Amino acid sequence: MSSILIKNAEIVTMNNQEEIIFGDLYIVDDRIVDVGKDLPYAAQKVIDARGRTVIPGFIQTHIHLCQTLFRGQADDLELMDWLKKKIWPLEASHDAESSYYSAMLGIGELIQSGTTTIVDMETVHYTDEAFQAIDQSGIRALAGKVMMDLGEEVPEGLRENTNDSIQKSVDLLEKWHLHDNGRIEYAFCPRFVVSCTEELLIEVQKLSQKYHVKVHTHASENRGEIEIVERERGMRNVVYLDYLGLANESLILAHCVWLDEEEKRIIKVRGVKMTHCPGSNLKLASGIADIPGMIDRDAFISLGADGAPCNNNLDMLNEMRLAAIIHKPTYGPTSMDAKTVFRMATIGGARAVGLEDQIGSIEIGKKADLAILNLNDFHMYPSFGVDTITRIVYSATRADVETTIINGKIVMENRFLKTMDKEIILKESNKAIKRLLGKIPNLQA
Repeated sequence: MSSILIKNAEIVTMNNQEEIIFGDLYIVDDRIVDVGKDLPYAAQKVIDARGRTVIPGFIQTHIHLCQTLFRGQADDLELMDWLKKKIWPLEASHDAESSYYSAMLGIGELIQSGTTTIVDMETVHYTDEAFQAIDQSGIRALAGKVMMDLGEEVPEGLRENTNDSIQKSVDLLEKWHLHDNGRIEYAFCPRFVVSCTEELLIEVQKLSQKYHVKVHTHASENRGEIEIVERERGMRNVVYLDYLGLANESLILAHCVWLDEEEKRIIKVRGVKMTHCPGSNLKLASGIADIPGMIDRDAFISLGADGAPCNNNLDMLNEMRLAAIIHKPTYGPTSMDAKTVFRMATIGGARAVGLEDQIGSIEIGKKADLAILNLNDFHMYPSFGVDTITRIVYSATRADVETTIINGKIVMENRFLKTMDKEIILKESNKAIKRLLGKIPNLQA
């Protein structure tokens, strides 16, 4: 049995009352056992958090760890050119080692910025190596291999046989789903309608029901993508997914920038979980999703940074700030207040992955997934009379995250990563991208 006592902290609980408590937090093994003032427990590890702020760990519901290695390799392009000219050839060049270090590089960045749970979509091959990185790092993850069995412009290295894609996905599910007492879960990840046959999507729907697992895919990110889907399937993205039976409470849909009224209705009525990726949508010039409108419909909305080559960082603090400010010119200054955005990053993400009874808030009985922030610096002051969540959403940076705890284990303490060797990962990441670029000397400009 292990135990941690965090003392003298400002604790942002995100419980039903959204209380902020000044006091202590007691953790035994992977669970929060008590929260309150002057707790009487002895513990193996005591953290004096005087002057520090404890928050629920961030939950990012759309990430591509396999792409972290491609940061800076695909800038200043719109979605379909970005995929066809850069990302698909780069993903096709992956090997086992590069996949592993790409995942470790991304996870290190996520942990350093207070993210404790991710929904990760890998590439076609070497997903087992990404799961090994997830396992070793200690991060909580819902992840799966990408599925792609259609597309003339898809590189040969990514184009799959339908049956092979399904079998490889099931094999990975049976190996990794509920690994480490449920810290790691599996999701089926058809990339998007453009690169998946109807046969594949129908089988994914059946397998999701059979195994009781999530489906994670992209939809309506870009108007050119929507035109292809309408031309080839005769319907818009979300309508088509609903037609196939995929639009349900197990579906996590990334982006949803260009939805029509019927698609918005389907997302709400079916309980589809929608991931807002403001940084990625802006950098790829995709547009700005109608998040305030979907909030008014009581839709389930969470946040994700997407991948490093379409965002250039995986920092939830950056995503929260963007989500809070980009909608104000259109919807008004109060349309996306700090508390709304902070909910999306914490308990909203927990609802998206179906773990709201386990993570997303600091409450007795929940998993100990936390971040400890030091908000005592020039960019955070003056603090007098300023709401804590407002300070975090509008002013905090990743450098303010001192300690990250996942599943009751300290994975970063005082900015030192305890489950990975940072210097080795940085060195091997550079070696890996150099090797991959050498395989594709004719990568399009």
